[in-house]
Amino acid sequence: MPKILTPGQIEAYRKDGYVAPIRVISTERAAAIRQRIEEFERSHGAPLSATIRKRPHLLFTCLNELMREERILDAVEDLYGENLLVWSSDLFIKEPADPAYVSWHQDSTYWGLSSPDVVTAWVAISESDKSNGALEVVPGTHLKDQLPHRDTFAEDNMLSRGQEVAVEVDPNSSVMLELEPGEMSLHHVRLVHGSAPNGSKTQRRIGCAIRYIPTYVRQLDRQNPASLVRGDDTFRSFEHEPIPTRDMDPKCVSLHDKTIKMWDVAAAT
Repeated sequence: MPKILTPGQIEAYRKDGYVAPIRVISTERAAAIRQRIEEFERSHGAPLSATIRKRPHLLFTCLNELMREERILDAVEDLYGENLLVWSSDLFIKEPADPAYVSWHQDSTYWGLSSPDVVTAWVAISESDKSNGALEVVPGTHLKDQLPHRDTFAEDNMLSRGQEVAVEVDPNSSVMLELEPGEMSLHHVRLVHGSAPNGSKTQRRIGCAIRYIPTYVRQLDRQNPASLVRGDDTFRSFEHEPIPTRDMDPKCVSLHDKTIKMWDVAAAT
């Protein structure tokens, strides 16, 4: 029996490639996570760098705890079984009136994984709505297999290569996934999705994207670590990441830096 998702939601994920919204943590806990992130920014006198926003679960205990949240894991287990790894995470932060955007793309394009059995949990740390550039998806596009992409390296594109699908996307076919703090959406690795710039003059948009894979999924083109978050990993295709004992735990910072450098090299080739 499913733990969190209804049979209808599971069927919608299979058919449309996404499910939303799902309440996974309280608004108070979401506010506490936001407070911790913004305290760190204030102590360093600047917004989080692009490097720190990659794999932040290795750097902040509150985000490592978030990716292990029982309600998130229960929902992912309903889709992919009880043996789960976190393959990566990212903080997506759009500042007020910032032109930064995310182009239409599929996550699977450059990830080099052996199977499309991958789901992203996008957890809202702040409100995420039309005014501040909420995530938009094109239902059913995960059934089209891997689409061709082109790299634009556009200045305001939040993706590493500025990658976008090299096919026409009808914006009228998209669905906006508006979320309250503490709610999440789940979307398939091949679902075409993107988001517009933050049009608000006062409101930041903060979300944490967490990528879950069953333990049978392998990395084909590099050997980055992953975090075992539920069940057993009998395949051992990934080195298991340590759990940070405090924010900026030196051992985890070292692993974070090593992994980011490896991905930067891969992105440049």
